[in-house]
Amino acid sequence: MVRARQVAATARREHGAVGVSAGQQVSSRVLTVPNVISLLRLLLVPVFAVLIVRGDDVWALVVLAVSGASDWLDGVLARRLDQVSRLGQMLDPAADRLFILVTLLGLAWRDVVPVWLVVVIVGRDLLLVGLLPLLARHGYGPLPVSFAGKAGTFALLYAFPLLLLAEMPGWLGDVAAVTGWAFTWWGVGLYWLAGAQYVLQTRSLVVRDRAAAGESDDTGTTTREAP
Repeated sequence: MVRARQVAATARREHGAVGVSAGQQVSSRVLTVPNVISLLRLLLVPVFAVLIVRGDDVWALVVLAVSGASDWLDGVLARRLDQVSRLGQMLDPAADRLFILVTLLGLAWRDVVPVWLVVVIVGRDLLLVGLLPLLARHGYGPLPVSFAGKAGTFALLYAFPLLLLAEMPGWLGDVAAVTGWAFTWWGVGLYWLAGAQYVLQTRSLVVRDRAAAGESDDTGTTTREAP
């Protein structure tokens, strides 16, 4: 019985907390087109940081736009080219969160966004980090990104270049400010909605595992006492 539970835990670590959709294969390949795109997005993080600190807003805006487009592109290519991989499932959200963090810090340093926005968004990511030890204790890896989480990330990645563009004078800056803050509020709302979903999903998995462990122990006890 203990051996069976160990095998089940290993399988959960390999395949994630939620099973892959029917017909979709998750490979262990490293060199795939989506993974290369995610890696390039990671490499753009320090580039953006330097540009925003130097005040090169035009190029910083270009980097933000390219990053947002690549975030959409790698997911589409992974599905269409049948190149969904375990590395990509970790690399893509990691690149997204790192880019969001660095972008937020850069924009806050430039007084483009208020500090409270940084706290609200980073606070949700810290909440998810706090769930990882509990999931690992029960044999699960990081939870797959939910639809709400991905939509929130998209909204924020589209909001940031608009908020930077809002620094320009005239009607273009005014329109960018309104649109950018609309995307920001939607992004924050969806980001925290996804956070609540992750918490509830983690709780459900832990409760289910504890119930299964209790049933296993009861079965084991009954077997040992049987004549």
